[in-house]
Amino acid sequence: METALILNHPCYSEEAHHHFARMHAAVAPKCNVSCHYCNRKFDCANESRPGVVSKLLSPEEALHKMVEFSARLPTLTVFGIAGPGDPLANPEQTFRTLRLVKHAFPDVHLCLSTNGLMLPEYIDEIHELGIKHVTVTLNAVDEHIGKQLYGYVRYKGKMYYGKEAAALLLQQQLRGIKQLTANGVLCKVNSVLVPQINGRHLPEVTAVIKELGAFSHNIMPLILSPGSKFEKEGIKPPSPGEVVQVQQASARIMPVMRHCRQCRADAVGLLGADLSQTPDMLPPKEGLDAEKRMELRERLVSQIQERTAPQGEVLEHAVRVAVATRGSNVINQHFGHAKEFVIYDVAGETIRLVGVRKVQAYCNGTADCRSKGGHNPLADTLEMLQDCRLLLCSGIGKAPSLKLMQAGIVPLIRKGPIDEQLLENVRYLSYFAPNH
Repeated sequence: METALILNHPCYSEEAHHHFARMHAAVAPKCNVSCHYCNRKFDCANESRPGVVSKLLSPEEALHKMVEFSARLPTLTVFGIAGPGDPLANPEQTFRTLRLVKHAFPDVHLCLSTNGLMLPEYIDEIHELGIKHVTVTLNAVDEHIGKQLYGYVRYKGKMYYGKEAAALLLQQQLRGIKQLTANGVLCKVNSVLVPQINGRHLPEVTAVIKELGAFSHNIMPLILSPGSKFEKEGIKPPSPGEVVQVQQASARIMPVMRHCRQCRADAVGLLGADLSQTPDMLPPKEGLDAEKRMELRERLVSQIQERTAPQGEVLEHAVRVAVATRGSNVINQHFGHAKEFVIYDVAGETIRLVGVRKVQAYCNGTADCRSKGGHNPLADTLEMLQDCRLLLCSGIGKAPSLKLMQAGIVPLIRKGPIDEQLLENVRYLSYFAPNH
């Protein structure tokens, strides 16, 4: 049962995310928790972070878009609601949308992503709709830490602040997760890593949610939203090394998601290839009926083999490799066009996904959208990839290639399946870089 629920779900299966698409419908504008890292008023087409949308939809508009996208993306198997506020703070819009989509697309997974405050109140509706995938954002299991992350909680018409707010939110989250898992729902828990606040605490969160029966833990690096409290206070996002360190500690306890893209609340398409802001890049209508779409999906599922290496195991003497890809499990992205790199560790014949590192321009990030402020995007990318020894991409200019080599990273132009290229090129790394 569990295998059938994840093999074509891109957020629940590391392998499925190379092939299967999802759609997020922005039908839930209101939120009932104030997070210090969030400012939902800001929207840039180049951003990829939760809470960002370009247009709110009605339930009927969301269904119309699902019809349109499914005709162009036959591997679209997931319909989710993740904002831009909290779906359960907007129950009427959320559940009407899900009912419309369920009636029209009974073969599609329905998903919710919530802060968990109202989760216990809507367990019956979730069960009634047959929703089997729910993500809960839980950043701390200690109210003393939680109060540093949240400004307020609004619950049943009353405002709560400080430790009282954090304690109430935590109580609801833990109760909701327990109820979900008791009802056979696969519950993924998201946690935002803020090193100064919850960096050492997150493995404790992992242990608690495992005890409650959660499916996996997704530890996401802090993205500073422009105008947020944390941005104004100068709170720093974690380095790639800090993210890996916390993920490895938690992976010794339970499965950890490493391929998350921290998607927009209106994202559509493959993870890492969001088409919501570039609809002109959508493929033409396939003309596939429901039976042919199912045949295609079953064929892809038959090709997917879940990784069997223990999640918590650290590969000894591994070579860390960065890959530029637009999805489909192939190397198909030019270095200069890459908005992210997928990072792998390779040791012998074993490949382990380390995570995804974004290089796209957040409007308040290390590289401004218009390169203002004297930032150097290439220098930022080199710093982000400093622990890698090899970079595989479909193309690269001479100048960045030289800079990479000077930084101790060997850039190679390659195309084809990622796994094959990883094994082949790591095997011969000594020929490319005899001094490393």
